[in-house]
Amino acid sequence: MKSGQDGAVDQHGELLPILSQSATKMNYEGLLNTPLPKFEGKYPGSPFWMNVAYFMLRRTYNSIFRTIEITGIEKIPTDRGTLCAAWHTNGLIDPFSIILSHPKYFVVGGRHDLVTRPLLGFWARKFATQPVVRKAELLRGGCTEEEAIAMNGRSLLNLATGISYGYGCALFPEGTSHSESHLIRTKTGPMRTVLAAAAHAKANGKEIPVIMPIGLHFRKRHLFRTDCWIEYSDPIEVPAENLPNELVDAVAKEKWKEPPVDDVNALREAVTERLTNLTPNRKNWSEYYRDQLISHIRNRKKGLGTLTWREEVLATRAMTNQKINSKTSELAEKIAVELDSNKLNGQDLNSKGNGIRMTTPFAMATNSIKIALFLLVLPTLIYGTGLQIALGRVLGDNTDEGEDARVSYQFLTAMFGSMFFWPILSVILIIILTFEPNGILPSLIETHIGTTLLATMAGALITWVLFVLLFYISAKTYSITWDAVDDFFRFFRRIKLKRKIDIKLQELYELLD
Repeated sequence: MKSGQDGAVDQHGELLPILSQSATKMNYEGLLNTPLPKFEGKYPGSPFWMNVAYFMLRRTYNSIFRTIEITGIEKIPTDRGTLCAAWHTNGLIDPFSIILSHPKYFVVGGRHDLVTRPLLGFWARKFATQPVVRKAELLRGGCTEEEAIAMNGRSLLNLATGISYGYGCALFPEGTSHSESHLIRTKTGPMRTVLAAAAHAKANGKEIPVIMPIGLHFRKRHLFRTDCWIEYSDPIEVPAENLPNELVDAVAKEKWKEPPVDDVNALREAVTERLTNLTPNRKNWSEYYRDQLISHIRNRKKGLGTLTWREEVLATRAMTNQKINSKTSELAEKIAVELDSNKLNGQDLNSKGNGIRMTTPFAMATNSIKIALFLLVLPTLIYGTGLQIALGRVLGDNTDEGEDARVSYQFLTAMFGSMFFWPILSVILIIILTFEPNGILPSLIETHIGTTLLATMAGALITWVLFVLLFYISAKTYSITWDAVDDFFRFFRRIKLKRKIDIKLQELYELLD
């Protein structure tokens, strides 16, 4: 039995989320020793390590998506702090998506085990991540209620203080990453935090922070090179006029005090309503796939071509309250599920929308060039990045945290793996080229640099840097050219499915207005 499959429920009678093995191991003393964020200057954590982490995060993040679109950045106020709130279905990719697209640095809060894990914990502490004990851990005896209240109070106060000083912060009201096609029950933590931040800002004469609701849209969140749209919605103002003096005085003295329950609940309702409209908001995923397919067919019938991912999300959102007759709905859902089971979707329809498309000579030529480039870097890729790819796949496919954590493991393996594996693999190559019978590397160094010890050391260092750079280029090339490889297999899946599904698509095409 996995942790969490024990029938445990919260005070509302709802089943608590499944816990991973890591989440069940609480090191309370380690949590108390977590570094506190700094509220002066540009960085709440370590400036050096935060810059290193941002560099590695961006390099890896930009490689895992086929398309990335970010909208609404201009809506973020620059003269005050912002609490970013979003639904949570893609593990660590969700906070990374917000942190990397937001113009400000963040005070970070997260699940307690993020700061105590062997490798990830090092980086979490450099970001001054503040640990939060969730109800799921508390009710299963991870710590006493008094300890949880003390820890969470300290963490929320630090996050609130950081927000009031103008930093960004991302908290997920659902409290856990999940696999549903709609928003699950929201918790009060983010609302309590931002109200405390408003009280702190009020006490110190600063601008009152706002809540930024964000839509995180991934075509298939658990697949490599999927499509991504990060949608910043209009800010929600935080009511600060009537905050009680007791709360303002307490947070000004760096003491945690709970905001008024009525204010917390009212703000939660406002955030929940906004976030609901930024999710698929369907009873199950098959309904959403149905509406996606219908949106594509209708767009083709109007002669408007293929929808982009953002356009597809918006078109499907517009169908939320539309009524579709049962025959059309059942047929569309059946086709959409069949397409999805074959890793296809509405993008695979022909220009009319009444059948599966094949390919074009231009697409074949372009993809052939990309596949040739992929094969060209394949030897370097296998040596330099093969172990990372295999390790990420194994960890992602076998995690006990669910499908929503799959890409998180692959992402971390890619980011940390390159940092550890590439330097070592470069040294191994240098040793091989130095001591092989013909002594290729020493000969090249003597010819082009010199024969002194200093020249030899410089030559070895230059070679090492070139090898690391070569591994990076091959990995980057892989992430881009893999799209052509995927398109190649996708083409054969379309051929296999075309005869079976074209008749159904034609029937659906005729049923739709």
